[in-house]
Amino acid sequence: MLNLLQAFPPETLIAFTLGGLALNFTPGIDVFFATACGLQGGPKAGAMAGLGVGLGGIWHVTLATLGLSALIAAHPEALRAIRWMGAGYLLWLAWKSWGAGMPATEIRGALPPARALIRGCLSNMLNPKPVLFILAFLPQFTDPAYGPIWQQILLLGGIFTFTGTLVTMGYGVLAGVMGRAIGRRLGVMNKVAAVLFAGLAARLVTE
Repeated sequence: MLNLLQAFPPETLIAFTLGGLALNFTPGIDVFFATACGLQGGPKAGAMAGLGVGLGGIWHVTLATLGLSALIAAHPEALRAIRWMGAGYLLWLAWKSWGAGMPATEIRGALPPARALIRGCLSNMLNPKPVLFILAFLPQFTDPAYGPIWQQILLLGGIFTFTGTLVTMGYGVLAGVMGRAIGRRLGVMNKVAAVLFAGLAARLVTE
């Protein structure tokens, strides 16, 4: 893998990394999900949700490396099934969050970091958009002259997932800090998180 990294022209890697960061910082489903978890459970929950999203990203990169993403993308019914499962999961989280209580003042209402990690991972794995994104974005920076294409997809996917995970965790932590400050006075962060989860479900099935 080191030889492959050395084979890439520096300007190609820089362009890819900067392009990836621009996409990472653009709020999307992953960012809003980590934000919702941070508001609900605090900075640790937000960070772990972002980390979970990153683990889900590894899943999608693995699928692309094995050629399974192209197979899934070629079958609209498979993408549709994943989309509806993801929306159903987000709606379930919205329902759970709505009745969870006041996270800033009641321990039983808080979102444990371990649970946030699992939720983040599942939310990303059940999102069909990364399947299509990887197939559209990563191949633009590959070249057979650099080495096996599957290795290039693995390397570039790893870079994008790493930067994306850090950015998403950052959003989650920031939301957690803000949520704790506001929640002490209003005690409505679980309700806000529920609305965000429901909104993400609607966005997933309508885009």
